[in-house]
Amino acid sequence: MKLLYLDCFSGISGDMTLGALVDAGADREYIEEELRRIKIEPFSLEWKRVNKRGISSLKMDVLLDPNTPPKQHRHYSEIVRMIEGAGFNDRVVKLSLSIFEKIGVAEAKIHNIPIEKVHFHEVGAIDSIVDVIGTALAIDSLRIEKILSSAVPLGSGTVHCDHGIYPVPAPATLEMMRGLPILPTSHALEMTTPTGAGIVAGLVDEFAKSLPPMIVETIGYGAGTRDLPNQPNVLRVVVGQSDPYLNKYHVHHEEIHHEHDHHHHHHQDPDHHHHGHTHAHDHHHEHSHGHSHEHHHEHGHDHPHEHGHEHHSHDHTHTHAPAHPHCHPAEHIHEGRDPKPETHRH
Repeated sequence: MKLLYLDCFSGISGDMTLGALVDAGADREYIEEELRRIKIEPFSLEWKRVNKRGISSLKMDVLLDPNTPPKQHRHYSEIVRMIEGAGFNDRVVKLSLSIFEKIGVAEAKIHNIPIEKVHFHEVGAIDSIVDVIGTALAIDSLRIEKILSSAVPLGSGTVHCDHGIYPVPAPATLEMMRGLPILPTSHALEMTTPTGAGIVAGLVDEFAKSLPPMIVETIGYGAGTRDLPNQPNVLRVVVGQSDPYLNKYHVHHEEIHHEHDHHHHHHQDPDHHHHGHTHAHDHHHEHSHGHSHEHHHEHGHDHPHEHGHEHHSHDHTHTHAPAHPHCHPAEHIHEGRDPKPETHRH
């Protein structure tokens, strides 16, 4: 299964997401070609390689035609019709509408209006439309089947928007993150925008405190606009395959020979097997693994007994039958926009 992990250690926005996905290998030409289907004012995408606190990352900006002023407002219902009538494939339509629905529902609740009357302002509307549909196209390009995310820092302080000075996180952003894991931050600025929150709320299948078990294929970094004082302002995305051996390591491992004396206290409880040593071992293992790739194993031997020891100093020679197919329950290490300082947030 093709996985996408969103590592939101500096928050998330629409442009950061699209930049990171393209940096991780999404087809930029496909995205730009498909975005031309949208019937809105002329725009272009600018891609720049930038350095954020030592990390090379991709910065994406939506550039408007200076000779074509943007429409004043675009209602949620109009954006839905635009997406449905553009001719995208079914998956891109579904992903795009999932994000916009989360944004629309949150805005409708905050302003106490019907969702059809929720509107996006001028530049913010075009940015949001391009970021959301571009993200859906990038996910489609990468053939992602499951999306996971870290907990999300939202930011703090205040932000200027069309309605005046609002608290951070913006009301709609916080509304979308209800029921989802968030993190505190020491930065008094908006680290997650409404569009970024919509992407997380609309697309993420699971949340994980760290990278999930996977075989890493590509990694991408999407740059934000601001520079943070003590961390790179980037979104990291990790693309890979779920580990096909994840549930295949739990085979009983039999120890054939010990060259030392132990006092064994046997427990009949089949659910309580552990092997606790408080002394130094020199283990000599001869392993025969039927794997085509390398694993780093932390060997935790499961034996139907518990060894209780005082502190000893032993040299052990553990001889394992080379032909015996054994695997260990192990931890496997496989190496395998930004919030703009803007009036119109997206």
